[in-house]
Amino acid sequence: MSARAAAAADVSPSPWPSVVRAVALLTVTISLLLIAFAWPSVRSSVHDVPIAVAGPAATVKRITPVLDQRLPNGFKVTEVADTAAAEQLIRDRKVYGAIDLSSGTPQVITASAGSTAVAQTLNTIATGLSQAPGPGTVVAARDLVPLPAADPRGAGPAAGALPLVMGGLLAALLLTRLVHGSVHRVTGALSFALTGGLAAAAILQFWLGSLDGSHWADSGAVALTIAATSLTIMGLESLLGYAGFGLGTATMMLKGNPLSGTATAPEMLPGWSGTLGQLLPPGAGGRLLRSTASSPATAPPRRPQTPQHGRPCP
Repeated sequence: MSARAAAAADVSPSPWPSVVRAVALLTVTISLLLIAFAWPSVRSSVHDVPIAVAGPAATVKRITPVLDQRLPNGFKVTEVADTAAAEQLIRDRKVYGAIDLSSGTPQVITASAGSTAVAQTLNTIATGLSQAPGPGTVVAARDLVPLPAADPRGAGPAAGALPLVMGGLLAALLLTRLVHGSVHRVTGALSFALTGGLAAAAILQFWLGSLDGSHWADSGAVALTIAATSLTIMGLESLLGYAGFGLGTATMMLKGNPLSGTATAPEMLPGWSGTLGQLLPPGAGGRLLRSTASSPATAPPRRPQTPQHGRPCP
């Protein structure tokens, strides 16, 4: 009998309490993972989403109660005088869309590149207002900042959020295990953030067609996300050892990624979770990438989409 076989034969089975503890730990782990990823999605709703309403003050006052009736506490309204002011707020990403009552034909202006979920909600509002009883004209819908034609659902950036977080985690893990010296580790993390940002942005923009705008700006947004993730975890590891690495990993995976709001919008996440998510690298990086990826100044204009049936906005 070989030495390895003899050693294996000498190993006694683990006591049953150890098996019970392992099963309990695995159960707690999968429960936490399910809560972290499923809770924000299941409890997602429209609340305090910033939009603009353009038009005369008296008209704006009449439309606000209608919005509250359809979606209570759904929108945080900014009143503006005309279409140009509303569009500027959308381009500056201060609001997700607008209801324009300043011209003869009411219209809902969306920015699907900012959030497809909010754009769909506003389009539903437009249809509902058109079908409401009362005199007037049919409410049209116009996408001011559309998504790229190659990715009309905005699936690329949403699906890419988790790989970017994992890239930062792997960078921190490998650099802390394989590289010695703080300066060398930080240099490695920043170098990887640069090359990883260029590669990821190139895949999303040139292959998948999910991003518009400047490739360098998009690459910079991705690089900053990777760098913030990896450097945060490396810093925690240097202070707390393995416990710091575990804390950083759990924070990014169980808090940062699910609460980033990349797939919907931070304002649609339950309670305070959207605000917390924007303070962590995945959420802040996703918001930055949305800003760099959209090019409202050069986006091709789209014809307003008018609901086919129904009556006008009251």
